[in-house]
Amino acid sequence: MTRRLALLALLAVTIGAAPGQATFHGDVARTGVYAAPGPAQLGGVKWTFKAGGPIVTSPAVAAGVVYIGALDGHLYAIDQETGVEKWNFKSHMPIASSPAVEGDTLYFVSSAGSLAALDVATGKPRWVLPTEYERKFEAKNLHGLPPAAQTIPDAWDLFTSSPAVVDGKVYFGSGDGGVYAVEAKSGVLQWKFQTGDVVHASPAVVDGVVYIGSWDGYLYAIDADSGREKWRLKTGEDPVIHNQVGFQSSPAVVDGTVYVGCRDAHVYAVDAATGRRRWDYPTSKSWVIGTPAVRGGVVYVGTSDSSRFMALDAKTGRLRFNFDAKAYVFSSAAIAGDLAYVGDHNGRLYAIDTKTGRLAWQFQTEASKADPLKLLSPEGSLTPEIFAPVFGDFEDMYISIYRFISIGAIMSSPAVDRGVVYFGSMDGNVYALRWASKVSRDAGGRFFAQAMIRRIHAVRTWPARSWWPSAPR
Repeated sequence: MTRRLALLALLAVTIGAAPGQATFHGDVARTGVYAAPGPAQLGGVKWTFKAGGPIVTSPAVAAGVVYIGALDGHLYAIDQETGVEKWNFKSHMPIASSPAVEGDTLYFVSSAGSLAALDVATGKPRWVLPTEYERKFEAKNLHGLPPAAQTIPDAWDLFTSSPAVVDGKVYFGSGDGGVYAVEAKSGVLQWKFQTGDVVHASPAVVDGVVYIGSWDGYLYAIDADSGREKWRLKTGEDPVIHNQVGFQSSPAVVDGTVYVGCRDAHVYAVDAATGRRRWDYPTSKSWVIGTPAVRGGVVYVGTSDSSRFMALDAKTGRLRFNFDAKAYVFSSAAIAGDLAYVGDHNGRLYAIDTKTGRLAWQFQTEASKADPLKLLSPEGSLTPEIFAPVFGDFEDMYISIYRFISIGAIMSSPAVDRGVVYFGSMDGNVYALRWASKVSRDAGGRFFAQAMIRRIHAVRTWPARSWWPSAPR
């Protein structure tokens, strides 16, 4: 028994240290599922890393390093155990793309309009591929805000596309409306597929198909090799104020079904092969910005104005539970063990039981606790002051963003590794939250090692398998 436990411990350390892939929402299918559990009880903050600006991106954890970008224009590499900076890369513009790590290279989409590849050891650029341009989604009379004749960039278009690295290619979307495929080693363009508007969702790539939504209101399936369209699905339209239209949510693909949220206030389940709609769940005109997490026949996703975190039956779309999140949920949940970890605009990270929908524990950022502008009720709901008008026009959108910064809103999507949950906050901090006790940590390590042994055994014995007027709605 002692030798077996020693072997398990060694395996866990070895696997954790080996170079591999880390990407937005856990995998290139964007399922949001992590192999080992995170903290079942909150033991506190393992470490906090202070970036130079707000963070909306999500961490990638690989080979003992946490990689994350910030709106100060830096991409940071942070030691996973100590929280000490290893290096940082300075971009010309704020970074709103969650990085992807494959082997010894990190990829992210620059807000200046390019895909960048960095050496993971040094942060030095390997190559940069420019796109045509980058921009936010924009429209006249956006959200009904004056002046009606002025084209307004949408302040709530917070994220840019995060790359997916599959079979030697890097796939991503761009503000120029394109979906790109690039050779991972060289940065040479393989193909570009043009949509009708900004593409800031992140692609899911499964079984040779790229699934991605555009702000033109279509969900696309594109052949990963040729860049040819396989099918497209039209979602809702809002030609007057452009509030209930477009994709910020990224698709999650599980068991032949594409699950995705939309600003048209629906969660969709779509046949991956044909694009036929299997079901859609209406969210009472509330945006669905986060990417659905899918495990065990259940879809987990949050909403904006209705402030819900929901579990839906994956086959039927029927509601299994509702969790009152108190504020908007743009964060995409991480499913690990029996819990779903998800961030909230009120500056709280929730750990929610995936079977019952009950709160297991919560963490509150220091900015949220301080609440300098008095924007939160004691239980965490948003007060009307969060959207109190100042200019009475579109600029109030940006003032609202500043207010969310002041309370440390969590728009980042958590990543779980080695029993710790990692995420960024609009207060500029990266947080690492740990287990409540040494016993729990040891149990998490055993669970991790055992899970990896099962996965290795599966690989050896089975054929390969492909596994959010000025406010949001």
